[in-house]
Order: sequence, then structure tokens, then C-alpha cells
Amino acid sequence: MTTALSLTNLSKHFRATAALDSVSLDVAAGEFIALLGPSGSGKTTLLRLLAGFDIPSAGEIRIGDKNVSTLAPGARDIGMVFQHYALFPHLTVRRNIEYGLKMHRWSAERRKTRVGELLDMVKLSAMAERMPRQLSGGQQQRVAIARALAYSPKILLMDEPLGALDRTLRVEMAEEIRSIHRQLGTTFIYVTHDRDEAMILADRVVIMQGGKIVADDAPERLFLRPNTEFVARFFSGMNVCTGEPLGTRGMVGFSPAAMVFEPPAEAHVALHCTMTDRLFLGERIQVTLLVGAEELVMHVPTLSGFEFERGKSATAYIPKSQIIPLACN
Repeated sequence: MTTALSLTNLSKHFRATAALDSVSLDVAAGEFIALLGPSGSGKTTLLRLLAGFDIPSAGEIRIGDKNVSTLAPGARDIGMVFQHYALFPHLTVRRNIEYGLKMHRWSAERRKTRVGELLDMVKLSAMAERMPRQLSGGQQQRVAIARALAYSPKILLMDEPLGALDRTLRVEMAEEIRSIHRQLGTTFIYVTHDRDEAMILADRVVIMQGGKIVADDAPERLFLRPNTEFVARFFSGMNVCTGEPLGTRGMVGFSPAAMVFEPPAEAHVALHCTMTDRLFLGERIQVTLLVGAEELVMHVPTLSGFEFERGKSATAYIPKSQIIPLACN
């Protein structure tokens, strides 16, 4: 498989602070990669290095077979989509999309054909002559995506592009971005702090913490089998506590959905607990349980008939097959 992007021992230091610490990553052509992490994890620093806005302190960035580590943004054959769109307010939708093609000195005929294709792709043909102020947030974002893809860059970088949208529109736009990726087959690198966006969009999720990559896998595998305490909490939303999964005391994780109040047929662990709180979350109820000094949460289907009673003693069961040993951070 052709490699679109290769990072080797990439680091970025700001005086004595390592914002990025010896990061290595290979991205196949056509992959959709999500860079996911909390604030300060290094994901935005990495994106800035890829875009050419900053120069690495050490290491190498290759796009295809070309070392671009010190090249200017315009020499890297990449497109960029920002959270706040960065559309030209004085240009129509059509001319916003066309702008980069003019900079690349495309002929008027080629520009017209390409812009028409992109307007069709983002479903904005009927709004081609509108100004950005006449568009909704989601429509403006589609214009920004079309503009970034206009000259068919090898890689599209997206910096939290859905952050300014409401939740319903974020989900709709995420589905549209995924559809565009499937149509084009362009390599997408998508920065986000939202794990749901990463799950919906990415072929592979790269989780960052403290300037390093701490996990890199398909979203389903990362969610079901996290490798560390941090990934279990941050990405999988698991309960994490001290236990003895294989006879050796250490950290273990298990999903709130794996816990039940009726003993399962398979081998399981029983936890004597006290119910302390309840949150209604639509299709499920989140119940907070106190087990010794540990506070755990479990998810109960709303239609199960479960009745919460604060302070009530209960026994929760976890199938042993659902308990995952975790490495400490």
C-alpha cells in the first residue's frame, strides 16, 4: 500500500517544554486518520508542523517520497480546513472555491468545470452566487471543504472543523465529510478533542497524550480493548480500578454497559455496592455505585424497568471476559 504521509521521530520544543516528543506515524494513501486528545496533548502542534506553520525541532515529515519538513505551506500539496471556515466575506461561494485554482493558474475553463464538480459534491450548486453571510454554519463549512479540495491536494488537514456547530449539525456534517472522503479517496488528517467525531469519521484513531502517541488503531478495537488506563478513561469511557484479573494485582477496566444486577451464566465477578446517584441519558440510565472506596458507573437500559433508590445496597456483576488488564500511564 502506498504511503501518503510518514513522520519519523518528530519533535517540537518551545524552550524547555516538549510540545511534541519523538512522534512516528505512517499514513496510507486514502486513509482517514483522526488525531484525538485533550488540550495540551500535542495534536494541534502536530497539525501545525504538518501544515508548515511551524518547523520541527527534530525529525522528518515526508509527503509521498518528498521531505517537506522545512517547506512553506504552499509547497506541500496539502489542503486545510479551519474551525472558523476562513472564507473570504467579499467573495461569492463560487469565487471562494475558485480562489485557490486562480493562485495555481488554472485556465478559466478548467476552473469552471472543477468548481461545478465541487459545488455538486457539497450540494451547494443552487447557492453558488450567495455570499458567506447568507449561508448557515454548516453550508459555510461545506464551502471551506470544497475550497480546500479544489486543486486535488494529496492530503487534507482539518482542524476541529465542526467545533462551532451545534450537536445535531455536527453529526450531519460528520456524515457528509465521511461521504466526501469515500467519493474522493483523498488522505484526510482530522484533529479533534471529540471522541464521537473520531469514532464516526476515522478509519484509524491516533490518541495523543503529553506530546506522544499513546494508542493507534481502528476505533472499534480501541474502544473495546484499550491498552492503558488513560485510553480506557478518555476514549472508552470505562470504569478503571485496581483488581487482580490474572492473579496479579494491577489496573483493570470494564465498560459501564458490562455491569448487570442479575448474575450472568458465564464466569463473573460480584461487587457489593451502594447506589449513590442516577442520571437519565435517554436510552439508558447511568447509575453511580460506591464499591468500597471506588466510585463506579453502570448503564442500565431505560426500558428495563430498573428502579433507583439512593443509599440502597445491591450486588453488581461483571463477566470476567469483559474485564481488561490495563497498563498504568
